[in-house]
Amino acid sequence: MPTHHSGSPQQVLALDTYIKLTRAASSLDSSVFQGDSFEGLTHSQFSVLETLYHLGPLSQGELSARLLKSTGNMTLVLDNLEKRGLVRREREREDRRVVTLHLTPTGELTIRRIFPQVASAITAQMSTLTPEEQGTLAQLCKKLGKGLR
Repeated sequence: MPTHHSGSPQQVLALDTYIKLTRAASSLDSSVFQGDSFEGLTHSQFSVLETLYHLGPLSQGELSARLLKSTGNMTLVLDNLEKRGLVRREREREDRRVVTLHLTPTGELTIRRIFPQVASAITAQMSTLTPEEQGTLAQLCKKLGKGLR
């Protein structure tokens, strides 16, 4: 669906591109995280578990920055993961303002079990593009992301 804005050609192109990019990302997320196939985890919840699994314990601020999520949104996601027994919060002794997040044994088992399924689903969805196209898209997304900071 193109933009219906009748601005300058540069604006129309930028808006059309933005619409296509966000719709593609939303479509990909919907396809990968559809239904209850990943034990009812949302994309944000999965991202938290995956990040802690691959990087180890992180403070809530570090995790929020890595996932590009507000700390307010991250609090809700973490509350829900903690209720399910998948993560635990630990207040730092040296600086009580810092809360470090850890996977629980159940959380680690969960992400070990579902990560291969998510990786396979993403691989299947991305196979629409050739390896060269995937590489180009990755470079363009990185360039766009760095330009926004």
